[in-house]
Amino acid sequence: MTTRPHVVIVGGGFAGLWAARALARAPARITLLDRGNHHLFQPLLYQVATAGLSAPDIAAPLRHILRRQRNVEVQMATVSRVDADAREVELEHAGGRRRLGYDFLVLATGATHAYFGNEHWAPHAPGLKTLDDALELRRRLLLAFERAEAATDPAEREAWLSFAIIGGGPTGVELAGTLAEIARHTLEREFRHIDPARARVRLVEAGPRVLSAFPEDLSRKARRQLERLGVEVHTGAPVEDIDAQGYRCNGRFVPARTVVWAAGVSASPLGACLGAPLDRAGRVRVRPDLSVPGHPEIFVAGDLAAVEREDGRPVPGVAPAAKQMGRHVARCIRARLGGGTGPCRPFAYRDYGNLATIGRMAAVVDLGAWRFSGVPAWWFWLLAHLFFLVGFRNRLVVLLNWSVAYWTHQRAARIILGGDDRSGRN
Repeated sequence: MTTRPHVVIVGGGFAGLWAARALARAPARITLLDRGNHHLFQPLLYQVATAGLSAPDIAAPLRHILRRQRNVEVQMATVSRVDADAREVELEHAGGRRRLGYDFLVLATGATHAYFGNEHWAPHAPGLKTLDDALELRRRLLLAFERAEAATDPAEREAWLSFAIIGGGPTGVELAGTLAEIARHTLEREFRHIDPARARVRLVEAGPRVLSAFPEDLSRKARRQLERLGVEVHTGAPVEDIDAQGYRCNGRFVPARTVVWAAGVSASPLGACLGAPLDRAGRVRVRPDLSVPGHPEIFVAGDLAAVEREDGRPVPGVAPAAKQMGRHVARCIRARLGGGTGPCRPFAYRDYGNLATIGRMAAVVDLGAWRFSGVPAWWFWLLAHLFFLVGFRNRLVVLLNWSVAYWTHQRAARIILGGDDRSGRN
């Protein structure tokens, strides 16, 4: 194996994992690097944050997933730099720093939160990208009701029962709808000094409508479904400031002790090491075959790649796109291993549509020619997410938890761990 070409894949998300799997029969040795030891099914991350699922329900160890693929080695390490000229990556891990050479490199390190130059908002408005983020957010959400129960000042109690979700994309909509259901159903009759149903959940979107990536008719239906759940939807309302006491919008300060950031993302900073042109979000402007200009041995996939479709629209940062990019990169590498020297065929994104759930029996689905909402969309969303989960155990446990939640309104992971200055752990 040591004499075979070395393929290094950085990132065990959808793009990286699907690239590694697609290289199962390739005459190469593969090293998959990730700072964590697991693959995360990110579309259901908000359900961990809202106590509907536990962390192991939507994650699986990378070593377990790839245990039967003999040409793959998994290493838990952080890549701090790429030396494209030397064809090496610099690793940071428990044993210190070292360099790892490669013949082909696949960068699939995803994206992180973007506060549009207001990084001081981050401690007061956490985002949702990792399991650590989800567990910390779950702790904050559940603690808010406990703090409200203990408060003796009416204004303080009201502030603890005020929640704000900044950003009206799928994550923001899903969080807002689920949080409203928790307040009105899950916590019913559990407190003695507060009525959780009186909690105010505000969804704040700077643009003219929520779910801007969806057609306007579905966006309107999503807003109506949110409002039926009790969510206050504010559009055309960019946030001006956020602190520990609340947020400022349209010149007015709104007390809210729990603010969640779902408004923007920025690409992983690792892309800047390549010396390639970047877009405004820090994504690498790759060639049509997803290789880096001037470095045909380096490929970028997933949220780190800035790719346009044939009609000029950008390829969205969603799981299906990342999987398709991972498989495409693997095909290109296999062709090179087979003796090909020219560029691969251009990447062509196949759009399977958009899904977003809003709450119990409420969702919107855009499949291009077919658009629907409400109960049928909700069932479609459930089945689609169960199908795409990695691993039989994950599918079984998630289905069981969803079934219990459907009939009882209860959430299985409502345990608060950690102190005020520490993240909870599940």
